[in-house]
Amino acid sequence: MEAIQQSKALKDKIIVSPGKRDAPLFAWPWENFGNYKYLFYVAILAKYFHWTRELETWDTNWCFHILLLCGLRCLVHQLWSTYTGMLFLNGNRRISQDGVDFEQIDAEWHWDNFIILQAIGGILAYWSIPSLYNLPLWDGRGFICCLVLHIGVSEPLYYWVHRLLHSPNFFTNFHWLHHSTKVLHSFSAGQATFLEHLILCVVVGVPTLVTALIGYGSISMMYSYLVVFDFLRCLGHSNVEVISHHLFDTVPFLKYLIYTPTYHNIHHMDMRSNFCLFMPIYDILGKTMNSHYLDIHKEITTRKNERVPDFVFLAHIVDIMSAMHAPFVFRSFNSTPFGTQLFLFPMWPFTFLVMLAMWTKAKTFLYTFYNLRGRLHATWVVPRFGFQYFLPFAADGINKHIEEAILRADRLGVKVISLAALNKNESLNGGGTLFVNKHPDLRVSVVHGNTLTSAVILHEIPQDVDEVFLTGATSKLGRAIALYLARRGVRVLMLTQSKERFSKIQKEAPEEFQKFLVQVTKYDSAKHCKTWIIGKWSTPREQSWAPSGTHFHQFVVPPIIPFRRDCTYGDLAAMRLPKDVEGLGSCEYTMERGVVHACHAGGVVHFLEGWKHHEVGAIDVDQIDVVWEAALRHGLKPM
Repeated sequence: MEAIQQSKALKDKIIVSPGKRDAPLFAWPWENFGNYKYLFYVAILAKYFHWTRELETWDTNWCFHILLLCGLRCLVHQLWSTYTGMLFLNGNRRISQDGVDFEQIDAEWHWDNFIILQAIGGILAYWSIPSLYNLPLWDGRGFICCLVLHIGVSEPLYYWVHRLLHSPNFFTNFHWLHHSTKVLHSFSAGQATFLEHLILCVVVGVPTLVTALIGYGSISMMYSYLVVFDFLRCLGHSNVEVISHHLFDTVPFLKYLIYTPTYHNIHHMDMRSNFCLFMPIYDILGKTMNSHYLDIHKEITTRKNERVPDFVFLAHIVDIMSAMHAPFVFRSFNSTPFGTQLFLFPMWPFTFLVMLAMWTKAKTFLYTFYNLRGRLHATWVVPRFGFQYFLPFAADGINKHIEEAILRADRLGVKVISLAALNKNESLNGGGTLFVNKHPDLRVSVVHGNTLTSAVILHEIPQDVDEVFLTGATSKLGRAIALYLARRGVRVLMLTQSKERFSKIQKEAPEEFQKFLVQVTKYDSAKHCKTWIIGKWSTPREQSWAPSGTHFHQFVVPPIIPFRRDCTYGDLAAMRLPKDVEGLGSCEYTMERGVVHACHAGGVVHFLEGWKHHEVGAIDVDQIDVVWEAALRHGLKPM
């Protein structure tokens, strides 16, 4: 029997019910300030410049060190967040297989409150303790003194206070908030009440301030202790095990001196054990160490087989700016629809270098996942940017990446792999037919999802519309939309210069409906039509031919820029996932929370229906209503 099943309490994560929020010192004093709380840093920066003008040097300017330390501590938490979000690196070492959802991200949005609190504490300490005025840069005695105070005072103090916080009264009023976190994350370390972080200020302050009071303090000691303290806190709150059991086998005594992510995760599963700060020896002395810890830790660190998703959406990066919307970059930014923000621009050069490295070396990587009906749905990303798909010499390399992803999915036992946007470009691989024809024995179903995409677009068009103007008319989606609307008796003005391609599509329509398909070669042919369906990039001049009040439906990637103020513009075809989705904490590009592109949703429906056929190449018009009804039946909602 697996070690993790040895204790019934550890089989499932405990879901903590919300406790009281009206207890004294529960809320933060600046809780209602929102992001205005960061004006505190502006005030410190202003004081720093004021002192600089008075010829204060950097080593005695406490404001300089406060700002730098706050920045370093935020960086430590962010780097841990980035690492734990890199599922392609640590998928096998994840302790909880659940994903961080939007609810948890919102709850931990202001995780950095404690950094502001400790910065305020540092300023107050500087004003009240003269020995802090002229600390040397280095004093080796201070490191030893600080370590002794941490082991002898901070560790036992935290252990006993932590056990006290688990008593019924304190847990109901305060500590439940920290345990309401479903999946531990580096930002979860800051998810606690004001009272708890006041106590943590004492835990942090005893080694640093006492060392300074007795004359052994130094600037390097202050920096080292606080940064290492945060590093170890993030280590414990990581959902990825980073310490191998071989280390404990080689040096057995270490397992009493340093905890691991598994150790602290067990505390959140079995709240009767593992109360220590960083050193399990205090749990051993207090007889509160979980007896299955080492077995569980060994099981996680020796895990070799990655968790196989049942469904994979094979995405690609749109551009350099949107690459920074990845979950492992900024978690909070990724949890909202993508939009170009000023803070992204300084990081553009670095991202550009990463793009060049990915172009030459990177392989398809796991991006994110969520659970639906108890099955894992994953997003894999082809390491190619949107503009690269339009470079003729890059086509073979891109198809090689897509083919490798499909074959990998087939080997792993994935049921359905759905191709996103440009990964199924007709000129690139015929909407996926290239791979199906090359590998006829594929067990994984390759799906372009465009059947549902066309259904979403078609159901956006009002029933009383009798004429539409269609660009990109001979594309895969344009053809299906034109044929479907013709069957509905809608006159379709198909913009195309190719008489041959138009005639081929027209002949596919039943004879009595062929008259509804009309070839046009110029935009001015639609100057009286108020329903435009855009499948090809449209310039401002081309859009100017639309009459006032026109609505632009679209399936072009990237979407057209809305130049006309007297017209309305639809978004790209999308659907909202069912309500029973779990672990979803990422927005798919510009989509709202819980909303995915229609081709992604099409793959989900293909999987939920258990269909075994490939959906590649031309769209089967007869299947449009079938797929639409299946999507609604499974709880997907149109936007």
